[in-house]
Amino acid sequence: MTEITASAYTIPTDLPEADGTMAWTSTTMVLVEARGEGGHGLGWTYGPASITALVADLLAPAVADVGVHDVPGAHERMCRAVRNAGRPGACAMAISAVDCALWDLKARVLGLPLHRLFGAVRAEVPVYGSGGFTTYDDRQTREQLEHWTAGLGIPRVKIKIGEAWGRREDRDLARLRLARLAVGPDAELYADANGAYTVKQAVQVAHAAEHVGLRWFEEPVSSDDPAGLRAVRDAVECEVAAGEYGYDLPSYPELMHAVDCPQADVTRCGGFTEFLRIAGLARAFNRDLSGHCAPHLHAAVMAAIPNARHIEWFHDHVRIESLLFDGALDPKGGAIRPRDDAPGLGLTFRRSDAERFRVT
Repeated sequence: MTEITASAYTIPTDLPEADGTMAWTSTTMVLVEARGEGGHGLGWTYGPASITALVADLLAPAVADVGVHDVPGAHERMCRAVRNAGRPGACAMAISAVDCALWDLKARVLGLPLHRLFGAVRAEVPVYGSGGFTTYDDRQTREQLEHWTAGLGIPRVKIKIGEAWGRREDRDLARLRLARLAVGPDAELYADANGAYTVKQAVQVAHAAEHVGLRWFEEPVSSDDPAGLRAVRDAVECEVAAGEYGYDLPSYPELMHAVDCPQADVTRCGGFTEFLRIAGLARAFNRDLSGHCAPHLHAAVMAAIPNARHIEWFHDHVRIESLLFDGALDPKGGAIRPRDDAPGLGLTFRRSDAERFRVT
């Protein structure tokens, strides 16, 4: 028998955070724990606490009698179990957390680091510093960027733009100029509009930002508009990226024609099982793949794919994962190395430290 349990933890942000289309003051992690054959695996997603009910009611019964070593079989059962609940969205996030926990469990039972179980093709994976929220003032933005570049030696950084649904283009461009001054001439500068702009706005902003060396433009328009993404990509010099809201493999074929570098999020797309399939699809289209957020989950699987571009070292998730787990990774020099000195993900949940944040 494989036992699956879920719990949710809501952690306040250190400062108010916002992007082009959303603002928040806390983030909820839904943690899944898988137990079987004397082992204990961990997986998680970032989303509503109600995901715990989906795990308990739909997914745990579906995988209870699947062997610890048969994770793809458990994944298929979970996908079938949510048919009438709707797979995209919260169900996909629940599946993702369980799938990751099952892979971690399998690796721990076998005594292998997870990236060795997958079959590593690289020892380390590049990261980029990500945050630069639109709620930050100039000093806060500068300090965060300098921490990544001068402090940690990360040569790639990303800030949020598209403030107020794209209605503050002048401030967006001013913040990009500030970012370039903060990181110097050599660091790669990225921007994420979170779908705030229209196609014409996005093209105008990208052209106006050419003088600061904008390298990567993420979700210049909504991810629900692949034709718009393609129109922006074809009109600008910088790379266009999107894909963080892909909830399964079928979300990605059209996207491969619309962006320069697709993104996938292991906490949303269906876990490690589906992430590896998405990576294979990207490879077939001669595309690199970027790992969106949750860096401590992405490290092992990104080390196992030949077309890994980088992992998002996202301020909010880095802070939470470092707070709630022992074994957190070090991004100094601009890359993280999956742990070889411990089985599975190499992480231990700090249950007593997390309890004050628990909501379910």
